[in-house]
Amino acid sequence: MKELPAIVRALLEPAAGASVLATLATVEGSSYRRPGARLLLTADGRRLGSISGGCLEEDIVVRARNVLATGIAESVVYDTTSENDLVWGVGLGCHGVVRVVLEKLPPRPAWAVALAENFAARRPALLAVTHLAATDTPLGTRLSGEPTTDAGTFFDRIRPPTALAIFGAGDDAQPLARLAHELGWQVTVADPRAAFATAERFPVAQTLAVAPSGDLVGRVAPDADTLAVVMTHHYVHDVPLLRALLPRPLAYLGLLGPKKRAERILADLARDGLAITAEMRARLHAPVGLDLGADSPEQVALAIVAEMQAVLAHRDARPLRERTRPIHD
Repeated sequence: MKELPAIVRALLEPAAGASVLATLATVEGSSYRRPGARLLLTADGRRLGSISGGCLEEDIVVRARNVLATGIAESVVYDTTSENDLVWGVGLGCHGVVRVVLEKLPPRPAWAVALAENFAARRPALLAVTHLAATDTPLGTRLSGEPTTDAGTFFDRIRPPTALAIFGAGDDAQPLARLAHELGWQVTVADPRAAFATAERFPVAQTLAVAPSGDLVGRVAPDADTLAVVMTHHYVHDVPLLRALLPRPLAYLGLLGPKKRAERILADLARDGLAITAEMRARLHAPVGLDLGADSPEQVALAIVAEMQAVLAHRDARPLRERTRPIHD
C-alpha cells in the first residue's frame, strides 16, 4: 500500500518524535479499505495514510490523542453495518465490522528501520499486528518470521513498492511518471538521450538512466516484479530495447505505438535471430494500455497505468457493475 513507505520515511526522520499508528487489523463483511491500511498521526499534527474513506478518521484522531498521552495501546471495533452505522451520523451502509489497533510509537521503531532496509533492497517482509489484548503479546506492530496460528494477530506480508521502468523520456512519459508516483510506485526513467532523462524533467523519478539503447536494459536491470513500458517513439531505439526486454520474466511489458509497428518490430527481431515464443507475445501489451479513448498524454498515461494495475491485480478491467463476485478477494 502506498502509505506504508511514506509512514516509514516519516518515522525515520531525524527530527521525528513520538507518534500514533492506527492499523486496520481485521474486516468482517465490506469495508472501504482492507486489512493493512494504516494512518500515522504525529505529535505535530501531521497525518499520513487512511483507515477508511474518511468516516472513521475523526474518532481515531480523538482516540490517538489519548494513546499518545498515556502510551497505552487500544484495539477499537467499528460496526458500520446498515443497522448500526447511523450511530456515526452518515448512513454509510458499508455492511462491515472493522478492528483498528492504535499504538504509540517511539522515533525509529525497529520494524520501521528493517522495512526501510527491505524496501531499498527490494525484499519482502512480514509484519505482525496483535489486535486482541487477551493474547500474551502486547497490542501493536512488530517484525515477524513465518506466520503462526495466533488468532489475535494479523500477519501482513509487505512487498516492496511496485517498480516501473519507463524506457523513453519524451514529453508523454512525464505524466506517466507523475501518475505512477502518485500510486506510490518506484519510477525509473531511461533514455539514450541525456538531454531528455533529467531530474528537471522527471523530478519524481527515483532513478534516471542514460546509455546507448542496446545497453539501457542492462543498466536498469529490471527484475521479475518490474513493470516496463517502451515509449521512445524511435524505431532504432525500440528494437534493441525489445530485444533485451522480451526474454525477461517481467511483471508487465508494454510498447507504445500502433499494432502494425509492433508486429514489424517483432518480425525484425525474429529475422535477426531472436526466438519469439508464444509466451513472449502474450506478455507484450502492444499497443500499450486499455481502450479508454485516450488522446492527450495524460489520458494515455491513465490508460497505461490502468492496464498495469489490472495485470498486477489479475483482473480483466471490466466495469465493476459487471462483476458478480465481491470487489475485494
